[in-house]
Amino acid sequence: MKIVIVGPGAIGLLFAGLFSRSKEDIWILDKDAQRAARLNKNGIKIEGLTSLNIQDPKVTSDPKEVSDSDFWFICVKSYDTKNVIKDISDHVSPNAFVVSLQNGAGNVELLSEKLGSRKVLACVTNMGATLLKEGLVRHAGEGDTIIGRLDGAIGVELKDLRELFLRSKAPIKVSKDVKGVLWSKLVLNVGINALSAVTRLNNGKLIQFEGARQILKDAITEAVKVAKRKRIKLIYDDALAKAESLCEATENNISSMLQDVLNKKKTEIDFLNGAIVRQGDSLGVKTPVNAFLVDLVKTIESSYAYQVA
Repeated sequence: MKIVIVGPGAIGLLFAGLFSRSKEDIWILDKDAQRAARLNKNGIKIEGLTSLNIQDPKVTSDPKEVSDSDFWFICVKSYDTKNVIKDISDHVSPNAFVVSLQNGAGNVELLSEKLGSRKVLACVTNMGATLLKEGLVRHAGEGDTIIGRLDGAIGVELKDLRELFLRSKAPIKVSKDVKGVLWSKLVLNVGINALSAVTRLNNGKLIQFEGARQILKDAITEAVKVAKRKRIKLIYDDALAKAESLCEATENNISSMLQDVLNKKKTEIDFLNGAIVRQGDSLGVKTPVNAFLVDLVKTIESSYAYQVA
């Protein structure tokens, strides 16, 4: 089985490392040819909860080189999904499957629209990973990983993926309601990511300060109201309790949005809290805390050049 990880970020490299334990043919597709060459030369290292040193990774910037892959794991930021579709759509073989391993709302739907819903799977993970530098990732937190199809079908491809994860010593669950899983992850991210980016606190510290904990609670409460109005069944009875337990389980993790802010990069705020605000507006559900967090994060990411050091 040939697997390609699209995007050498924290989660992409973590799963490339984990999958390397399966002894399958694992590749990484990087849009940056020079970085791909450096990764090939210098290798990939995972530290923290998992310790791996991959001396000879297979990294390419040419999608034609991995056109015979069985599974394409999309691990790029949500705002790059459209570009990835343009890059790979002509190279995904008829029998291959594309797996969205991304944060935010709308990625699975966008991939399905462009590549066909039969080919697209969703993968949701609560593992924590921090990109310390190019090719070096800290596995900072354990969490559930769940896979499924939007139509709820359990096909051979999901069984193959389950075996891949098990051989990689990575816990995995298969769900018939992956839409509920996606929204459950979105609700957790809405509470954690933007707040961590604004406060510059790692996950564990967010629940140690009463003010931050209250904002986390309010943002999640709004997101849950939107999900209920959409008649989406969340997999957690108490989303706030789950978010707090996730913060504890990944206490040393630096959220992906905080990593973006620290590196002065564009964030996924439009696809997380922004998605809750847009959905709330269309459904008549007020989301003032999420709207405020969107405004704060957008101000931060648009003012990097002017911030006091």
